Amino acid sequence: MRRGRSTPPRLLGGTGLRVPRVSFGGGPLAGMPTVFGYDVDEGRAVRTVREILRSPVGCLDTAAAYGEGEGEQRIGLALAASGGLPDGFVLSTKVDRDALTGDYSATQVRRSLEGSLERLGVDRLQLVYLHGPEHLSYADAMAPGGPVEELVRMRDEGLAAHIGLAGGAVGPLARFVATGLFEVLLVHRRWTLVDRSADQLIDAAHRAGLAVINGGPYGGGILAKGAGGRAYAGVDPLTVRRVREAGDVCKRYGVPLAAAALQFSTRDPRIASTVVGVSRPGRVAQTARLARWPVPAEVWEALGHPGGH
Repeated sequence: MRRGRSTPPRLLGGTGLRVPRVSFGGGPLAGMPTVFGYDVDEGRAVRTVREILRSPVGCLDTAAAYGEGEGEQRIGLALAASGGLPDGFVLSTKVDRDALTGDYSATQVRRSLEGSLERLGVDRLQLVYLHGPEHLSYADAMAPGGPVEELVRMRDEGLAAHIGLAGGAVGPLARFVATGLFEVLLVHRRWTLVDRSADQLIDAAHRAGLAVINGGPYGGGILAKGAGGRAYAGVDPLTVRRVREAGDVCKRYGVPLAAAALQFSTRDPRIASTVVGVSRPGRVAQTARLARWPVPAEVWEALGHPGGH
């Protein structure tokens, strides 16, 4: 039995789905050390998913490309061990191009979703995203018989209740948002304390009637780990400076930088839910604590949070 929710779920736009203000992401659970800098074995991943299923958080997002399907396979094992999805729990995935050939055709989109359903052990999903539309030309994506049309067809067939867009390339996402075909936008690592490049995109999504989910509020981990160490590997100097400045502000008021980074997203009324990747069971409760951590108004003033939205 799932523990009681700490906060009421929010409506996800016009989908009718209800999501918590903080959701979990399945990327780290796939065991991708080249991406995250550490590995996660299958046992730990399954235990983490089972903890998510027991928690008040009723939403888990994954993708076919995470670990070339390994992430979904592990989630499927956890679902089987837990007796399936709890009532009201939202499980979403993303269709992806072929990792070897780059194929992103209608055939590949269908193959991707059918593979996801098999690995997850479910017949249908509440929400499926077109992942990384920057890997497609707009003309090819929208062509008759193309991948977007196929995704819409699979929704009409009942394989996905709702469809959305997911990615971190603001420009390509904006063009697809304007089509009116999608119901949800998941933007990744472009609306954080140190990168606010998705601001206009989020506004455009609202004008177009899409719900918005914000992924990667820690900017790939740098806003969770703070200054120093491997968190800065490959990060540009301007971002490093912004992270250090934000860390100094938070330290002055006794607030964990990770709490401010998470709540920067959760307190934005335009954001229906914020997706946080976790890699071990203890991170589930830790994330809930960070979401509730008291953050004084002075911190937001110093950090320049756009509170006018």
